[in-house]
Amino acid sequence: MTRSTETAPARLTEDVYPSRKKAQPEVLTRQDPVVHSEWSPASPLTREQSDFYEKNGYLFLENFFQEEELAMFQQAARTLQDVARGDSSVEVIREPGNEEVRSVFAVHNRNEIFKKLPEHPRLRSIIDYLLGGPTYIHQSRINYKPGFSGKEFYWHSDFETWHVEDGMPRMRALSCSIALEDNYPFNGPLMVVPGSHKKFISCVGETPEDHYKDSLRKQEYGVPDQESLTSLVREGGIDTPVGKAGSIVLFDCNIMHGSNSNITPMPRSNVFIVFNSKENQVREPYSGQKPRPEFIATRQGL
Repeated sequence: MTRSTETAPARLTEDVYPSRKKAQPEVLTRQDPVVHSEWSPASPLTREQSDFYEKNGYLFLENFFQEEELAMFQQAARTLQDVARGDSSVEVIREPGNEEVRSVFAVHNRNEIFKKLPEHPRLRSIIDYLLGGPTYIHQSRINYKPGFSGKEFYWHSDFETWHVEDGMPRMRALSCSIALEDNYPFNGPLMVVPGSHKKFISCVGETPEDHYKDSLRKQEYGVPDQESLTSLVREGGIDTPVGKAGSIVLFDCNIMHGSNSNITPMPRSNVFIVFNSKENQVREPYSGQKPRPEFIATRQGL
């Protein structure tokens, strides 16, 4: 059963999470549910898993995909990476300081395997449960973090950017990260701050025009101030949900997360699929600027 949420147009256009508008950062209380369905024995997650996600803002599911499925994902990711090395399209993002492929966006439109992936029955049932109904793909990408040279992703809340730069009204979205290689504590894995999803850090600094051209390589706006981040970490700590290839991490759109550089020989690449509720579709950016391109934030055909 889906929990009642306010979706009236007036509520969705109201900016209840203002950011990059004031000279000083603010910490705002989350105004949206975390789990948008009532748990029952028929739910696709156990009560313990559902409660863990509600409390911590993420859920790690080891060995989620079978070996045959994983092998297809790995081959598709390698093919996309090989093509991307000679691809100058905007969907291909390079590492800061060199031409190594950092990310490839809109992979669900570039590859048939990744086009089918979001409809995986077990994954779809969990997503629909957590977000309380039908969803669409807001964004998809593969982040490549090769051995020795993979760069960091600084601390941030995805929702802060999706709200300010894409016009996502409320916190009713999540990311699914699929490990294509084994993730270790030392090869630049995803780091999350448990419980941080229940607070919104309002950032400072006016967003430059076409900010995405720089932020996808190295983000400098929409990142938390050190004092707020320190407070979140002191309260919730830092978790590194790591495991074998084929495992997944589901994490709330507002959880504070990041990853270190990878200076080990072990590569780390992950598929990210962002699911957003169809009742939470993006509108005009709350920054007042033009929307980011379609390959970053889906608008067409919804």
